[in-house]
Amino acid sequence: MKWASAITEIRSLPEALDDLARSIRNDLPEDIDLAIVFVSPYYQNDFDALPSLLSDRLGCRVLVGCSAGGVIGGSREIERRPAISLLAGSLPGVTIRPFHLDQSGLPSLDDSPRKWQNCFSNAADATTLPDTKGHLGNGDFIILADPFTMDVEKVLSGLDYAYPAAVKIGGLASGAQSPGQNGLFINKIRYRSGMIGVALSGNISIDPLIAQGCRPIGRPFSMTQSEKNVLLEIEGRKPAEFLQDLYETLSEPDAELMQHSLFIGLAMTPFKETLSRGDFLIRNLIGIDSKNGAISVGALLQEGQSAQFHLRDKETSAEDLKWYLSQYQIEKPPKSARGALIFSCLGRGTHLYGEPDFDTRLFHAHMGFVPMSGFFCNGEIGPVGDTTFLHGYTSCIGIFREPSE
Repeated sequence: MKWASAITEIRSLPEALDDLARSIRNDLPEDIDLAIVFVSPYYQNDFDALPSLLSDRLGCRVLVGCSAGGVIGGSREIERRPAISLLAGSLPGVTIRPFHLDQSGLPSLDDSPRKWQNCFSNAADATTLPDTKGHLGNGDFIILADPFTMDVEKVLSGLDYAYPAAVKIGGLASGAQSPGQNGLFINKIRYRSGMIGVALSGNISIDPLIAQGCRPIGRPFSMTQSEKNVLLEIEGRKPAEFLQDLYETLSEPDAELMQHSLFIGLAMTPFKETLSRGDFLIRNLIGIDSKNGAISVGALLQEGQSAQFHLRDKETSAEDLKWYLSQYQIEKPPKSARGALIFSCLGRGTHLYGEPDFDTRLFHAHMGFVPMSGFFCNGEIGPVGDTTFLHGYTSCIGIFREPSE
């Protein structure tokens, strides 16, 4: 397995694509099996032509990609400027099945796993490979979706139901202001709605790193009463009272941060005695009811589930990503990472850190030079525990390696 990445800021689309193809071919003379492209909205008028033009220049077997409010490539993050980022791979022994789905083609969540498997298999691009008949297999998924026209959380629930062992990672296309403006690309076709992606199986694995950028405060607690997304009681107390007591125990900087950057972490490992980083799904607090002290949360709640309040700032976000990258280095063999995709929230980058290229510099500082591409998303897709979620303010990284390593 070999990967190469390239990024360009050339404003002329033909010249930009020539620049990308030339750079990729210098690093990857082998046949290109998969190319993944992310394109800023500056090129929006050329979205229809772009996938065909790029496919022809690369001679790639499969091309996928989407529009992006900002693109990531190499060690650079280019926001709010014209840019295109490309990751290309030579993947011997890997089966690549691209697919496109619209909202109207989705089964019900009450349908069987087999119906969801059939849905994705029928959506696979049979013109690309002769072996796309049958199910997509037990590989991993890269998913790119349009936030205006696709219920992504429903898709992720269906995918987890149909392919529980598969890693699903990706992001929501960005840069558009209204439905139909985003671009979703498969081979030589541009779609304006729905979801596209690839299922990868065979001699490839995707290792997900999900850095939600938060740190816990206080202690874990049990949600003893809730109704849908409203937390009514924490261990027999009103949530607002619990929060007030927590506020009084914090340092002055944390107390100030709590007033505008407070989140809740929902434990996704219910039988684990000691909860730590990576065990929580971070969700927004929508509001506090001053009458009954209840808290509205951006997720459905389960009575008896453990949770813990969290804070987010740039230092915490940096430390969180450092921790996950360091853990990966400890757990995986050295130099097993061959390539990577990074799906970062539009709220990160210079908006969060006050400087460009922060997350990518951290990535390369820990991983060395691994060919990498990605984009700033309207929502990031990645697993917490055994379930795949749509995140916000997160960096979801997918690292490609060979399963034997």
